[in-house]
Amino acid sequence: MSAPAATTKAFGDRMVPLAVLLKRELTNEKIEKPDILTGLANQTKKGEDFTFVKTECQRYAGDSISTFSVFALFDGHNGSAAAIYAKENLLSNVLSAIPQDLSRDEWLAALPRALVAGFVKTDKDLQDKAQTSGTTVTFVIIDGWVVTVASVGDSRCILESAEGAVYSLSADHRLEANEQEVERITASGGEVGRLNMIGGAEIGPLRCWPGGLCLSRSIGDMDVGEFIVPVPHVKQVKLSNAGGRLIISSDGVWDAVTFEMAVSCSRGLPAEVAAAQIVKEAVQIKGLHDDITCIVVDILPQEKNPPLPPPKKQGKGVFKSMFRRKSCESTSHSDRECSEPDLVEEIFEEGSAMLARRLDTEYPICNMFKLFMCAVCQVEFKPGEGTSVHAGSLQTGRLRPWDGPFLCRSCHAKKEAMEGKRFRGGGNPPALLHLLPSTSCHLAAELPPPSLFQPPGTAAETNSRCRPAVASHLSGGAFGFLLAAGDEEQEK
Repeated sequence: MSAPAATTKAFGDRMVPLAVLLKRELTNEKIEKPDILTGLANQTKKGEDFTFVKTECQRYAGDSISTFSVFALFDGHNGSAAAIYAKENLLSNVLSAIPQDLSRDEWLAALPRALVAGFVKTDKDLQDKAQTSGTTVTFVIIDGWVVTVASVGDSRCILESAEGAVYSLSADHRLEANEQEVERITASGGEVGRLNMIGGAEIGPLRCWPGGLCLSRSIGDMDVGEFIVPVPHVKQVKLSNAGGRLIISSDGVWDAVTFEMAVSCSRGLPAEVAAAQIVKEAVQIKGLHDDITCIVVDILPQEKNPPLPPPKKQGKGVFKSMFRRKSCESTSHSDRECSEPDLVEEIFEEGSAMLARRLDTEYPICNMFKLFMCAVCQVEFKPGEGTSVHAGSLQTGRLRPWDGPFLCRSCHAKKEAMEGKRFRGGGNPPALLHLLPSTSCHLAAELPPPSLFQPPGTAAETNSRCRPAVASHLSGGAFGFLLAAGDEEQEK
């Protein structure tokens, strides 16, 4: 992946170095900053959607020259604790993983790895607090014309360029829509399947067992297995100076409307009105069965009125999704056509769940992580105490166990668990694990009457995957808990 192709530089740490000031004076260097206009709308069913909007963020304390904007959406499940905690801590965790005194180019190049470290640290700290709730995260950073999006879960971010093309900047981590994530979980020892009923009928979406979560990635969810990881998909693009519009929405929107529908129903409207219109459209189509939240962000040239996107011809080619055909994602509500980008430049994209790959020093800024500091939680340790992210790697060549970056003991243990190399309680992963009451509520909305489930001790318990475990344990006390949580959505 190449580093950001920016031409301006700015240093932080309270004062801009003299050399940079002289360079600006001699070259008349200017940092190009667009106008950012935002709109936010939501309708609440459970009260588990949270947003974070902050403009003019400083990279370093006292640095008012090089600023950026942050827009984030947190869609919680099984309670709101995880969403609230991520909202309050994620940004600071990301920034703490970026060294001081980087130029703007270097800062942008370091940002994708810092986002990975920040997401994992937030998840680790949350689990240390014994919180069992979870949350999706779509986290957007806008620096000049460069947009960086990190995401876990099924809240999505799309971009409509000034030319009218539509791009997806996030990933869909629903197991139903992501075959690669299904393969990752099963390869690590996890189980993926639907609920089984008497007679062998299957109901509901694909889920990861134990726990029954429909998502493969989230922050939190400590009681649904180590296979649910917080490592985000990260995409970084550079817009043309004509700008564009971002639409960041929870699954309450995308379960009702396609990307193209969201763009079309809000085209030509101011950001605030556009967000309200998208939410209204989703409610009219599917009703209010879940929290529905939408953030619209217009990135515009300075001192210009918001341009009205030109009307687009209907028919084929109206939806341009990812930048490479192999990266195109589709859901039951997403158009499936792909085409090459026009004036939106891709800088970086990575979606691997492997920390060794995401924190590898082959990326720019090789000295990003200090030798005796954990690359995830930023805890300092003594020489010899850290463990390389490459420890135990089966790869050959330049990767060696003593190559950094390094992890502290607890972060290394988490890395091993996420990769299926360690399981709670030690030993091999059990074939079937009981459903914990705190996560059983994820299933309640789609459960038929208890009599339709295979009772324990029947032939169904020898069926593949772990779906019989669901029937077995739902016939006991856990099922009563599920009925009490009957208003929960099937999605999480």
